Amino acid sequence: MKRAMLVAVLVAVGALSMRLAASQAPAQPTPSAAALAATQIEKVKDNLYMITGSEPIPRESFAGGNTGVFITEEGVTVVDTKLAGWGQVLLDKIKTVTNKPVVRIINTHTHGDHTGSNNMFPATVDVVAHESTKANMEKMDAFKGDNAKFLPKKTFKDKMTIGAGKDRIDLYYFGRGHTNGDAWIVYPALRVMQTGDMFAWKDAPTLDRANGGSGIEYAATVGKALAAVQDVDTLIVGHSPLRRPAELKEYQQFMTDFVSAVRQAKAAGKTAEDAAKSIDLSAKYKDYKNTRYQAAVTAIYDELK
Repeated sequence: MKRAMLVAVLVAVGALSMRLAASQAPAQPTPSAAALAATQIEKVKDNLYMITGSEPIPRESFAGGNTGVFITEEGVTVVDTKLAGWGQVLLDKIKTVTNKPVVRIINTHTHGDHTGSNNMFPATVDVVAHESTKANMEKMDAFKGDNAKFLPKKTFKDKMTIGAGKDRIDLYYFGRGHTNGDAWIVYPALRVMQTGDMFAWKDAPTLDRANGGSGIEYAATVGKALAAVQDVDTLIVGHSPLRRPAELKEYQQFMTDFVSAVRQAKAAGKTAEDAAKSIDLSAKYKDYKNTRYQAAVTAIYDELK
């Protein structure tokens, strides 16, 4: 009788401990209905897919960055994991095209809309990023404590190659721009390159000065990518539809012109706010937006101090 009572008490204590642990575990954000509706898995080429992301505006439909899904003999490589709370959505989308397990995550850079759901994949999954991106991620609250196990396990400085033949992935670092650790991902057999947020949209880029970003060096960095990786015909970009290399070349020229205009405005004594309002590149770049000029001009002014 005493033994039965002891077992009952132990079971009750165990159940209570599990409930307390569950109540103390941080809740994962729930993707909005609008964001889920806008998120699709699209075939890029052969065994390469893109799970669509979105631009950060409007916020209620924000899904994070575009996610690459590369299916190989070994398993699935996922490039960027969107915002926190999107891991199950990614897994569900991947299951519609393959039953193979996810074996690797590549993070193109540190931001939470590209690394947010690393922790919703098994800790055994290999995580790869540029060495500066790992250093930046280590500063994020999302990767502190027990979540440090979801930080990159492998890093590279200038170039890394994973796999071979049709399963080969080349990772490059060409210099500062969006951050100081932006990786460019190339699938040579498919002639596809994934740019991360070095080419996110047709507008001024986000320049993360706190994580080493540079507007001054941006165009030169893009130029290095264009010179080094020429055998591609399709781009998976950060937050907008598939693009072509010619559009990346145009973006390099846009950034050259944009920074030149910022320099001129600063030399003329304009404030960053006035400079952003005065810069007009619409005649040359007709399908570009100007909704991000203010933040980019402010970052470049800071860099020019």
